[in-house]
Amino acid sequence: MTVTLAPLTAAEAPAFWQLAYSDPQAEWCKWNGPYFHDAMPSEQEFLEVVAPHQYIGNAFRQIIRVDGQLVGSVSAYYEDGDLRRWLDVGIVIYATDRWQRGIGKQALTLWLDWLWQHVDLPHIGLTTWSGNVRMCRLAESLGLTQEARVRQVRYWQGRYWDSVKYGCLREEWATRQAHLAN
Repeated sequence: MTVTLAPLTAAEAPAFWQLAYSDPQAEWCKWNGPYFHDAMPSEQEFLEVVAPHQYIGNAFRQIIRVDGQLVGSVSAYYEDGDLRRWLDVGIVIYATDRWQRGIGKQALTLWLDWLWQHVDLPHIGLTTWSGNVRMCRLAESLGLTQEARVRQVRYWQGRYWDSVKYGCLREEWATRQAHLAN
């Protein structure tokens, strides 16, 4: 299994919409910040507005491919907007038949490696919620440190959940990757 990352191309946009956004009840929606109640773009909206402005050619939003097949996406965004000093990452594997196969770990490792090479920051973070146990385990398996737990601030399915923030310093990532290489 070969996991790669690259920005979405215009030719891939229809297939990516089908994978990611065609089913408004998709399982991945229940884990990727479901408390925000984000609306899915229609195919036309995705192809004409979302893809050209947010995906195609965007180095900070790349598509995860397994043996050339589209399976998910990774992203990075600045929590502090135009100041560009606080970067957080995200990852989604859209198809449930691809979950728990190590794809997310490989993709997020590639993504963090790429980001450390392209941004001059001391810290990269990842924010999730306590109900997404798989994402918490993924962050911990990569050596990210739980830096904050904001208790009971995410309301979903009739109860409150914690917001959980993980992060890694540049030197911690470099040390971990050097250790894994030996």
